[in-house]
Amino acid sequence: MLLSCGDALIDFMPASTADGRDGYVTAVGGSCLNVAVAMARLDAPSGLVGGISTDMFGAMIADHAQRSKVDLAHADRSEHETTLAFVRFVEGEPHYAFYDDGTAARRWTYEPGSIDFSAVEAVHVGSTTLISDPTYSQTLALVEDARRTVTISFDPNCRPALVRDRADYAARMEEFARRADIVRLSDVDFAYLHGDADEDAKAAELLAGNASLVVLTRGAEGVTAWHRVAGKIEVPAPQITLADTIGAGDSFQGALLAALRETGTIGRPRLAAMSAAALREVLGFAVACAAVTCSRVGADPPYRSEVAIRLGQGA
Repeated sequence: MLLSCGDALIDFMPASTADGRDGYVTAVGGSCLNVAVAMARLDAPSGLVGGISTDMFGAMIADHAQRSKVDLAHADRSEHETTLAFVRFVEGEPHYAFYDDGTAARRWTYEPGSIDFSAVEAVHVGSTTLISDPTYSQTLALVEDARRTVTISFDPNCRPALVRDRADYAARMEEFARRADIVRLSDVDFAYLHGDADEDAKAAELLAGNASLVVLTRGAEGVTAWHRVAGKIEVPAPQITLADTIGAGDSFQGALLAALRETGTIGRPRLAAMSAAALREVLGFAVACAAVTCSRVGADPPYRSEVAIRLGQGA
C-alpha cells in the first residue's frame, strides 16, 4: 500500500450565480487527500492518514475518498470541524484563505505502532499540516518510524497564508526534506523557501544526503529532475487547454508514486539505482496525469483510462 499523510479539506471555488453575482461552489480537496485519490484512481492501493471530521463536510470528504477507493482505515474521525479553504485566482495562480484552527486535520495525532509499515511501500507527507505543532511533530514522528523500512515522499506544497514565521517554517520543511527519499517542489515553492538559490546546488545538497530523487515542477514549462545515478533530466509539459492548476502538483505526485510502484522501483534500493530511461518514462507519465487535471476545473485527478487515452494507448 501507498499512504498519504496530511490534510483533507473543503475548497470553496469561485463561481458566478445565475443572476451574475460572485459565489462559491464546494469541492473536496487537500493536497494529501488529492495525492491519495490520484494514486487510487491509477489502480495503486492507497490510503489516507490524518484527521477527518464527522460533520457535514467531513462526510463529503469520506464519501469522495471512498468513491475513489482510498482506504480510510488510518484516518481518525472526530467531532472537530473540517478545514475550509476559499480560493481566489490571481494571474492564473490559486490563492487561499484558510479556516483551520482546531480542526480535525490539525488535531490528528500519531500513535506509534498503529500502522503496520511492513505492509506499506511508501509514505507521502506534505502541505498545511506540517506548518506548525502539534501536527508537525506528530507527522515527523510517523516519518521517523516509517523511514526505517519505507520510502518517504515529501512535497511542502507551501501555503504562505498560514505561515506566521517564514524562517521557522523553512527550517521545518528542511527537517522533512532531509529525511525524504523523494523531494518534490513547485517552482513557486522553491522561490518561497530558497529565494534565488541555485537549483542545481540545492538538488545536489539533497542528493548528497538521504534523497535519491529531487523534482522541480514548472507548470507549463515541464519538469526538471535530479537523480543520484540518472543525473539531471528534463521532461516537457504537453500543450493543453487550461482550466485551472488546482491539484496539478498533487496529481503529478500521486502519479509519480503510482508509476514507481508499478515499475518496481519505489523501494529504496531500486529507486536509488534507476536508469535515466526508466526515470524519464515515469516522469512522463506523471506529467500526463497533471495535464489531465489542469484541463478540468478543480482538483480532479485522472483515472487510468483517461491517462491511457492522453498517451495514445487507447482506453
